[in-house]
Amino acid sequence: MRDFKKYEVWQLAHENVLFVYKSILPKMPNSEKYDLISQIKRATYSIPLNISEGAGRNTDKDFASFLDNALGSAQEVEYALLLIKDLEFISSDDYEIANNKINIIKSKLINLIKSIRKP
Repeated sequence: MRDFKKYEVWQLAHENVLFVYKSILPKMPNSEKYDLISQIKRATYSIPLNISEGAGRNTDKDFASFLDNALGSAQEVEYALLLIKDLEFISSDDYEIANNKINIIKSKLINLIKSIRKP
């Protein structure tokens, strides 16, 4: 079993959850509480959850599959950030910070997936 906390991508994903909860979600209107806010929350914490669950699996194939799920959630977060910027719920500066964080996470996930799947 792998220790998920040792993976830099998990650490970054966990920090991103904290950032989104503390810096992005408070700026959202209450009217989005059960829709967009809920979706962003789930997609954001799904990334480190999938990494940690996959790390507990016995095979590299299973781990890579959970990393694929984490990458899908990261893509979802990336779009959600663009949407809330375009809806003017967050500033362009907030968007740039958040978008940079999620793109680093995506890049590290892709590299980890490649390293696990290489023959």
